[in-house]
Amino acid sequence: MEALFIFIAKSSGLLALFYLAYYLLLRKETFFNSNRWFLLSGLITAVVLPFLVYTKVIWVDPVPVSNMAYSPVFTPGTIQEESFEIDWNLVSLAIYALGFTAFLVKFGIDFYSLNSVLKGKKVQQQADFKFIDINENIAPFSYFDYIVYNSSLYSASELENIIEHEKVHSDQNHTIDVLISRIFCVLFWFNPIIWLYKKAILQNLEFIADSEAAKKISDKKAYQYTLLKITTHESCVAITNHFYQSLIKKRIVMLNKNQSKKRNYLKYYAIIPALLAFVLLFQVKTIAQEKASDPITNIDPKGIESMDVFNISKNTTDAEIAERIKILKEKHQIKVSVSDLKRDSKNEITSIQIELKNEKGVVKVKRTESTNGIDKIGIIIIKEKSGKISFNFSDDEQIKNIDRSDEDQDDEIREVENVDAPDAPDAPGTSGTPTPPTPPAPPVFPGGPMPQVPASAMANMPKPPTHPGNVNDKAAMKKFEKEMAEFEKKMEAFEPDMAAYEKEVEEVMSKREAIFEKEMEKYEVAMEKYNADMQKFNQENQQNVNFNNRQYQIDMKQHAIDMKQYEKDMKQHAKDMKQQEKDMKQHQKDMIQHQKDMAKQQKERANRQNN
Repeated sequence: MEALFIFIAKSSGLLALFYLAYYLLLRKETFFNSNRWFLLSGLITAVVLPFLVYTKVIWVDPVPVSNMAYSPVFTPGTIQEESFEIDWNLVSLAIYALGFTAFLVKFGIDFYSLNSVLKGKKVQQQADFKFIDINENIAPFSYFDYIVYNSSLYSASELENIIEHEKVHSDQNHTIDVLISRIFCVLFWFNPIIWLYKKAILQNLEFIADSEAAKKISDKKAYQYTLLKITTHESCVAITNHFYQSLIKKRIVMLNKNQSKKRNYLKYYAIIPALLAFVLLFQVKTIAQEKASDPITNIDPKGIESMDVFNISKNTTDAEIAERIKILKEKHQIKVSVSDLKRDSKNEITSIQIELKNEKGVVKVKRTESTNGIDKIGIIIIKEKSGKISFNFSDDEQIKNIDRSDEDQDDEIREVENVDAPDAPDAPGTSGTPTPPTPPAPPVFPGGPMPQVPASAMANMPKPPTHPGNVNDKAAMKKFEKEMAEFEKKMEAFEPDMAAYEKEVEEVMSKREAIFEKEMEKYEVAMEKYNADMQKFNQENQQNVNFNNRQYQIDMKQHAIDMKQYEKDMKQHAKDMKQQEKDMKQHQKDMIQHQKDMAKQQKERANRQNN
């Protein structure tokens, strides 16, 4: 599950990287075919690159630990009461599956609608193209080698322009681009970047078709009038290259734009440093591997504070393996990964690979397999009085040299599990059981109302003038240009109010962050003291209290409840921080949307002047 979320995050990041490179550097260039392959390569890279991981192994000297006759203790961990918790991973997966299914069904419906248009129609074959003349009021479109249009809606010259345009789509297989972009929209439906990416692909395909068709048409101005006429047909067929596009004005602008200079091709190479940075940051996995996996030796028994042995044999159940993994992580901060686990018909383990990794990144791996069931594997954890922790694997023969047998460990586990039984004997000396320390409460990010956008600024926001319906009316166009100049001046006067508002928001958030950081520093100091107290508490219990002590188990059970509450408090703290981050993102989103609206108004003015 975690691997899936990591893949989605990396793919989404790569999609955003390519889209921003296209939007900021390439969308205004006339390298339409190069832009096509650039956008397609971005989709492929977003899927392939997250799987290409370079593993860098750092070899370190093995940690020496002795294989001595010492009585190990298999610690089953603190008994905790089970409570219902929401698995947010499963919730996220369910939401994703629901959206994926909905968009997949929509994709299927679009295919059915396309088939309904093509089914039963008369096809006229000409060279590599199949022409279909329909009666429906649908914008002309192409689908692979099919070109569909309604000849009754256009003059002969207009129809010629349309067919030349659609021939380019068909000849260059633009339908494949459309289908690929739709598939990515189904897979990454939750990512807003993919929908902008799809729009960029479709727009660029129209630029290609317009550019190529204009080369074969003598009257370029008539072709532009044809574009304007097609805008009246609002009914389009999905998953096709349809002649109608909502951004006709952009297409006309690109038709009349001068060819970009060849030196601007250098912009395509701007993506390379960004991809290299992505690989170095996210696709290089560093593993600290010991030079040898010899038995632990050369440790003075007098310097040992504690030693635990965790055994896995062919008869160990999945639940027992999970329990051992949990203890190793919680008690010793050692992460355990179990893979290639196979069992035979007797439910005995015949193959297993175990990887141990501590907080410093030191990794030890052991793999074993046998058709008759694996030999016993021991995981030895030794903690010295100096605080140094050593860990390693130990095979069946080495485990036999340890004084305490595995059966004794099982008996000890049963004693802990049956601590609440009525006939469990009470051990003496329970009055001196120390009380576990209380964890500090985490700080809360300062709340409070955010500054509001000045009402005077919103009230004074100018509205753009309306473009004249008749572009040939010189008087109306002159009046429009004058109104646009006044509108632009008003917008410039409006910007200082928004700048002051943004500064006010930044000051408020800066003060709250400073307060929170100070509280976090105090909290970290308190946590260091709490960890030291907990270490001392565990040492006292390990030295002075027997595990068959009923009162000790009751105290530890209460401690587990306290720790559970502490964990809930930390989760609530994380939830509060996420909500704060969400509120800030929404605020930034609102500000960005406002800036986009202003930019859109200026673009519309420029487009109208060009027309």
